[in-house]
Amino acid sequence: MQSLGIDALFKGRNFLRLLEGLWVSVRISLIAVLISIVLGVVMGMLMTSKSRILKAVFRIYLEIVRIMPQMVLLFVVYFGTTRVFGWNLTSEAAAIIVFSFWGTAEMGDLVRGALISIPRIQYESARALGMKEGTLFRYVILPQTIRRMIPLSINLITRMIKTTSLVMMIGMVEVLKVGQQIIEANRKASPNAAFGVFGMVFFLYFLICWPISRLAAGLEKRWA
Repeated sequence: MQSLGIDALFKGRNFLRLLEGLWVSVRISLIAVLISIVLGVVMGMLMTSKSRILKAVFRIYLEIVRIMPQMVLLFVVYFGTTRVFGWNLTSEAAAIIVFSFWGTAEMGDLVRGALISIPRIQYESARALGMKEGTLFRYVILPQTIRRMIPLSINLITRMIKTTSLVMMIGMVEVLKVGQQIIEANRKASPNAAFGVFGMVFFLYFLICWPISRLAAGLEKRWA
């Protein structure tokens, strides 16, 4: 065990510190996802409007999010806004802003895709039955949209959890940063600590993300 560096995990509070760091990553992801769902649903509905201006604005927003690396966005929000606007953002607040900015764009595109995937005949049939637009959307369109987007939305959560490892670059102590601290503190006593610590970090990420991924696959298969 010592040759694999696993002994470093069980010195003092090291393993508990890893779990606390993992919770930081999960907490940021959950908050960002909740914000993204609310804003993304609104954005997705607006993206299906007939306004060319709205479509162009949201298309530019979506392309910026897809082209710009999340690490650059973190640096811009955390370091850039502090210098330019004088905002005193915490690293957690900056992380939530960046991941919500990213998640809203992704969620909006999912909602847009789900909405336009519903056959036009369903709209026409519902109107022919005398349904008003609000009733049509609530009882016909919305249930189908939710079914189409939930599996993909769940996958977005796993992507966010994994990407939160980038927040260590702006000084936030999450699971990867804690792992590095443990390795540095045990460099002499346990030279191979990197293998055991990062192996445990991988295992913790797997324990969190694999059930979520399986849930998404199961729902997608069930509702296909």
